[in-house]
Amino acid sequence: MGSSYFYLEFLIAWLSLLKASGFRNPAIFTLEYTLVPDQAYPVQLQQALSAYKNICANHDPGRIVVSGDSAGATLILSMLLHIANDNKEQSSLERGVKVPAMAVLISPWVTLVSPRDKNTPSDYLDADNLHLYARQYAGSKVAVHDPLISPGNCKDVEWWRRASPSKGFYFCYGSEEVFAPEIRDLVQLFNVAEVKVGSREERGGIHAWPVAALFLSSTTAQRQKGLRVIVESIREGMGI
Repeated sequence: MGSSYFYLEFLIAWLSLLKASGFRNPAIFTLEYTLVPDQAYPVQLQQALSAYKNICANHDPGRIVVSGDSAGATLILSMLLHIANDNKEQSSLERGVKVPAMAVLISPWVTLVSPRDKNTPSDYLDADNLHLYARQYAGSKVAVHDPLISPGNCKDVEWWRRASPSKGFYFCYGSEEVFAPEIRDLVQLFNVAEVKVGSREERGGIHAWPVAALFLSSTTAQRQKGLRVIVESIREGMGI
C-alpha cells in the first residue's frame, strides 16, 4: 500500500488510455517518496520538487501534467505553492522553476487537520487516524496548519494564481468521502479567484474512487470509469 508498485496496473491502464485518446507518446513518471513515520516534512516536499525539477530539465513544463491522489495530491498542491512562493521572492532572471501545464488531483487531502473531516457510512478513511498521520507528517519543524504543508489553509488568491498551472486544475473526488467538504471549498475558492479549474464530484463516490474502482469493480467499463474521466480532462485541458 502506498508504493508505486501498488499503482502499477492503474498507471499502465492510464498510459494505455492516454494513447487511445490521441497522445502520440505519453510517459508517466512516478515518485517513490518517503512515508511517515520514517520521515516528516519537508523531506517529502523536497523529494517532489527535486523530481519535478529533474523532469523539467529534460522536458518543456508546458507539456507536463502533475497528478496524485490523497496525500500525493497534497504534495502536488504544496509543491505548486512552494514554486510560486520562491518565484515571487526572486528576480525574473533567477526564476528557474516554471509551473506545469496542468494539475490533476484525485481526492486531495486539502486541509491536513480540519473540523469538517467527518467519517461517513461508506468511506474507508477515519478522521481521527488522518489527523494523527497529519501531525506525524508535520513533525516538529512546522505547524500543521501552515499553508505550505496544508494547502487548504491558503486563502491568498494571488498566491494561488501564481501557483496555478498554465492550463489549470482538475479535481476528481467522491461525494461520500471524508475530504469532500474541504475539496469543495478549494474548488469554490479557485472559481472566485478566477483560477482555471474543473472538477468531477462522483455521486456516492468514496475516497480516491478512480483508483478503488480499478480494484473493486467487476466490469472493464466500471473499472476504467474514473480513469476515462481523468484522461478526458487531460485531453481537453491540453488541447488534444
